[in-house]
Amino acid sequence: MPWLTSEPIDPWPLVAGLGRPSDGGLALFVGVVRNHNEGRTVVGLEYEAYLPMAEKEMDRIAADLARDHPKARLAMKHRFGRLEIGDVAVVVAAAAPHREEAFAACRAGIEAIKARLPVWKREWGPGGAVWIDPCGRADGGETD
Repeated sequence: MPWLTSEPIDPWPLVAGLGRPSDGGLALFVGVVRNHNEGRTVVGLEYEAYLPMAEKEMDRIAADLARDHPKARLAMKHRFGRLEIGDVAVVVAAAAPHREEAFAACRAGIEAIKARLPVWKREWGPGGAVWIDPCGRADGGETD
């Protein structure tokens, strides 16, 4: 199953197949497009990716997470293309025997995606488009 999609993401099918009878914790992160960033109004986003490279990096992220969080199972999906306010951009879900393990694996998953996935984000606003650098800053500003 591909990690990236141009189609809208429904988190629930990812979650539904994740848990095992021994899992007591399920953590879910759903990143959605918001209407502002760094003091700018945002009316939409566009994510671009070189899919072969991005899919391979997601494979590596999944392998690293499996190694670092062996008791957890993860599901992840990232969107590319044009997204509107409220659209789901990324989903990371983790199931584990205990909540601490599920939370840790889920957080590690989204942090790895944000730090390592070669996806480029352009924010659209009333004044036009702004490319956001990989650390979440536009035009050299600070991150939140």
